[in-house]
Amino acid sequence: MGSNGAVAARERVLEEIRTGSGFCLVTHEHPDGDALGSLVAMHRILTALGKDSVMLMAADEFPLPYEYRFFDLQGLSTVPPTDLPARTIIYLDCGNIDRNPLGIVKGDDVHILNIDHHHDNTRFGTVDLVDDEAACTTEIVWDLMRALGVEPDQDIADALYVGLVTDTGRFMYENTGPRAHVMAAELIEAGVDTHAIYRRLYEDMPYAKLELLGRALARVERHDGGTLTVARVTREDFDAVGAEDSYTEGIIDHLRSVEHTKVAALAREVESIGVAGDGAAAIRKKVSLRSTDGEVDVSAIARAGGGGGHRQAAGFTTQLGDDELVAFLREQIAAQLALSST
Repeated sequence: MGSNGAVAARERVLEEIRTGSGFCLVTHEHPDGDALGSLVAMHRILTALGKDSVMLMAADEFPLPYEYRFFDLQGLSTVPPTDLPARTIIYLDCGNIDRNPLGIVKGDDVHILNIDHHHDNTRFGTVDLVDDEAACTTEIVWDLMRALGVEPDQDIADALYVGLVTDTGRFMYENTGPRAHVMAAELIEAGVDTHAIYRRLYEDMPYAKLELLGRALARVERHDGGTLTVARVTREDFDAVGAEDSYTEGIIDHLRSVEHTKVAALAREVESIGVAGDGAAAIRKKVSLRSTDGEVDVSAIARAGGGGGHRQAAGFTTQLGDDELVAFLREQIAAQLALSST
């Protein structure tokens, strides 16, 4: 957080938390570990300061993915509080206000603290504390917690650690810097049981998740000498094995680990949305992207597809057919590699 603007934003956020009384916390749709960890940790930090805090998530987000169901969500509402205009709204880990599933929009009567680490954040807040050098949004929340003088209890420490370990890929991704390890050390000292967290996140998986992985790996395709490694999961796959949509988590890590891969892509069918012009079923897909060595910025590809994310991890939603999607990805990757070679 080296720039003067970021430092000023941090100080303003701290002042607003210290002087404010009522807060409403939101994150992006289909929240991951960093989003949920930031939400829960910030809520408990505000509560420890004696603030009136409400976490807000849409009802259709539940049940959460099985690995996150251990979170204590006491203080969560699925409908906006009646006094919402009087509260300061804190967005956490949300790069674009359109990713808010509850229809809260910026206006003269809405005061928003936008706390995030996505480099393509659209700066939609009244105050934008966006630190793209942070490994995760929970790192920013951890920094604010220390500045506010709050000692982390077990729930805060666990929530912060979940966000850290998931967004750094268990400390393997390029965004893992010295500060991430300092944060981890402090949270372990505060009582985090690293083995227990690991078990909750990455083991004890439902058997259906393993079956879904097998179906995805059976469809792996490689293009352009292995530069692009792609797989897909259909609605029939989910139905056949009784899998939830969240069971696709982790599949893309198998794709990105294959030699020569620069971009890994996983397309999972979400729903049928009618009939296309050729009479075939029109299917909406969610596409996850990962860059292996950073040479290709997958957030740029995601933005071209209407989504966003990080340089090495991003995604978008599309109605492109399978062949059209592969052609789009190959074209985007080739364009970036051509530029990098000039």
